[in-house]
Amino acid sequence: MAAPDVTQGPLSHTPARPAGQPLVVASSSPDQRSQNHWSGAGAQGPGVIALDVCGGDVWAWNKTISGTCHGAGPEARIEVVVNGDAIPAVQAGNTFGATVRLRPGENTIRAVATGAHGTIVSNEVVHTVRLSPRPTARITVSIGDNDIALDSSGSDASDYDAAPITAYSWSFRPNHPGLTVALTADPAPLAGTGPRITVPLPEADGEYLVSLTITDKQGRQDTASVLLAVEKGRARHVDPLREAAGWMDGATIYGVIVRNTGAGRFQDVIDRLDDLADLGIAALWLAPVTRTLPGHFGYEVVDYFDVHPAYGTLADLKRLVIAAHARGIRVLLDFVPNDTSIEHPYYRDAERDGPSSPYHDFFDRDEVGASTHYFDWSHLPNLNFDNPEVRRFMTEAFMFWVREAGVDGFRADVAWGIERRRPDYWLDFSAEFHRVRPDGLLIAEASARDSYFTVNGFDAAYDWTDDLGVWAWTDAFDGSAPIAEGIRRALTSSHGDGYDPDSFVLRFLNNNDTGPRFITTHGVDRYRVASAMLLTLPGLPCVYTGDEVGAEFEPYAIAGAIDWTDRHNLRAHVRKLIRLRKELPGLGSRRWAVLTVEPVRHILGYLRFAADGTSPVLVLLNFGPDAVEAALAPVEIEATLDGIVALTDVYNGTSVSAGQSARPTISMPAWGIRVLVPTNDIAAHTEAPHALEQGRATR
Repeated sequence: MAAPDVTQGPLSHTPARPAGQPLVVASSSPDQRSQNHWSGAGAQGPGVIALDVCGGDVWAWNKTISGTCHGAGPEARIEVVVNGDAIPAVQAGNTFGATVRLRPGENTIRAVATGAHGTIVSNEVVHTVRLSPRPTARITVSIGDNDIALDSSGSDASDYDAAPITAYSWSFRPNHPGLTVALTADPAPLAGTGPRITVPLPEADGEYLVSLTITDKQGRQDTASVLLAVEKGRARHVDPLREAAGWMDGATIYGVIVRNTGAGRFQDVIDRLDDLADLGIAALWLAPVTRTLPGHFGYEVVDYFDVHPAYGTLADLKRLVIAAHARGIRVLLDFVPNDTSIEHPYYRDAERDGPSSPYHDFFDRDEVGASTHYFDWSHLPNLNFDNPEVRRFMTEAFMFWVREAGVDGFRADVAWGIERRRPDYWLDFSAEFHRVRPDGLLIAEASARDSYFTVNGFDAAYDWTDDLGVWAWTDAFDGSAPIAEGIRRALTSSHGDGYDPDSFVLRFLNNNDTGPRFITTHGVDRYRVASAMLLTLPGLPCVYTGDEVGAEFEPYAIAGAIDWTDRHNLRAHVRKLIRLRKELPGLGSRRWAVLTVEPVRHILGYLRFAADGTSPVLVLLNFGPDAVEAALAPVEIEATLDGIVALTDVYNGTSVSAGQSARPTISMPAWGIRVLVPTNDIAAHTEAPHALEQGRATR
């Protein structure tokens, strides 16, 4: 299959690439492309000078230029000439090198040797710096009894030219969970235009986002933000590397495959936003939208700075983000930092020119110099994160979409691969991301049982076992053990050691990698009960493309629109559970306990409760085709149902009696779902639903 035109946007490829092919003197060797001769008085004898590496993109301001020179004599002076400026090179035998300063855009480079016999000039190469000079805004927070001091004196001038910062513009907006205006209204300006301001303590509890835009003498700008939480009249600075933003509590995300939505354009996703807002979705997770090969799903990236033309344009994506924000929905991109396609211009260049390519060291290599890859992904070569240019390249790629499209976060594909090869990268990246988006969401494609991702700035990771890509719930539904027993094992750990206590687990029944849909494999009855479990467990549940209508397809196998017909009345079921998740503080926290329930074969029970042990929610699920009486064993946790006789099933809208015994019994219909709360809690939930959204998730 022919590769698309990938030379647009921020990628460059110098057409005439003679670097590594020396310009020689007095030689007629047929394998030498061009010749040069000593020039000047007394010029004589052969001499050759050549640069080691061809021209291409550069993701740094400084670059070491090296080469070889033969026949010039030990007294020859070698200089590297950059844009007409000569920099003395350090010579060692026949080799030389110099670290040079580059400017934004194209830089012409050649080497010149001057000796007793005259001057010899190397081939010329062009290195194109793809960085944009800008200052870096930074904010520190000091909180007093009645006010908050914000200080940006630690902001950095541009690392290109150190142009002084000349202007400071402060603003703020509420950032309460579920508050649509937080995503749509223009931030309110704050008094003061200097690097330090003091603002009064907000009167209302909730979260507040304070932003700073700085401008340097060259007119270049950068924006950073900080997140403040006010709880019971006391303020604190939310450290996004250690604590999730409040909007994630009780949130449900929705995985979107653009190509399976309508005609497969961004506009088709926009057309579904009202439906998704009504469903209660807090954030969209868009399957890869960067430029890829025709007909491919999107993980074969050929341009990190442009959208796949089949979906529309960058402007169309911006319109999608703005339209989602107008409905209180955030937008995440599925991003692919670990590897590129073999058709990426950098990889093609490296394969063609070998060590003479400026991108040869952009790719991870084994002991014989071959590019590496995971599994059988030979078409997806790993990037070399030990190369600082690669780290800068990828961070710039991530942040391009934040700055240019306004996205709110990322799902990082193969995050575990970068952890293995360069474990310090993710903390550096997450610090930069959260400097700009302290309320943003980062999801690692990695197991939530690995505490590395929790402490390195990710908000969530996958519900996998310790084995890569193995869904934790797989064994629960394969028939090898009673379903309820298998699920209980899966929800703790297959090895009994449990998840990291600070993990925030991305839970799912379906995603892009799960093949046939759960409903196809297990049937609609089991799917209905399993989706109730998905939306009432702690963590971050994901409803994937078409799950709310029971769509049956395989993501990698179908490129066109799927059937959105809701044949099983599932949408109302999913919508109700998402609403309960947002409204009941017990479902929005991370606290829970698995209960012992008889009969054990098909009945799963667990108690959800708020961080302070209040607001208990009893969830009972019958994964079997027969009605049963579910008997609950006593529990020894701070949140119990002791003494509570009257329960309301908020899923079915009925009252349930738990009885007075120490082992209450509750009737469960076939394939039954019960979400039970103390009846005296219902009035509070009805009167002030938004007050229920103030729980916090920490890591």
